[in-house]
Amino acid sequence: MTQLLQLHHVTKSYKKQVVIDDLSLTLPTGKIIGLLGSNGSGKTTLIKLINGLLQPDSGDIVIDGYRPSIETKKIISYLPDTTYFRDWMKIKDIIDYFEDFYADFSREKANCLLKDLDLDPNAQLKNLSKGNKEKVQLILVMSRQAKLYILDEPIGGVDPAARDYILRTIINNYSEDASVIISTHLIADIESVLDEVIFLKEGRIILQGNADDIREEYGESIDSLFRDKYRV
Repeated sequence: MTQLLQLHHVTKSYKKQVVIDDLSLTLPTGKIIGLLGSNGSGKTTLIKLINGLLQPDSGDIVIDGYRPSIETKKIISYLPDTTYFRDWMKIKDIIDYFEDFYADFSREKANCLLKDLDLDPNAQLKNLSKGNKEKVQLILVMSRQAKLYILDEPIGGVDPAARDYILRTIINNYSEDASVIISTHLIADIESVLDEVIFLKEGRIILQGNADDIREEYGESIDSLFRDKYRV
């Protein structure tokens, strides 16, 4: 099995506070991976490091043979946990932008997903709810033919009725030579689609492995195990 993502002894600090602590990690292709942890565990920092938005203090990050660079931006399709488009833009304007910017973007797929989620391409972002803005961003991300999809809280503001559809969209729109990393607090909602899980705490991995194996070993769901591991 091809190793898609490798981190070797990666450390990142802010103002002398260690946020990612000598972390090593290897992830294969063809998997949906849950990146799980409480607030302040280092999840978003780790995601930004993989995306090249932050630089590690030490260690090495390799994505499909490349270190974070313009080459890896062609490989990674990233959904941040905040809206980053201008409110005056129409959905179709953003689709034009993505189609022009990313060679692997499928306008046909994006339009199909918009139709399924009943989103009007002529609608302006300022007139959309928070949940619908998040749907638009997810559609854009999943309409690329990337090798690594990184989704930071992809269903946080989405109504429960749309969550199953969004999870099916994630499952159906990545190929066997790609992987998906999902960071979320809504573990019960995504647990059924996860192949592997990573528990992060204080910048270190405290548990990692196949989701089914972990459930069998601990005799409980990933959601219940998470609550045990991070109980205050």
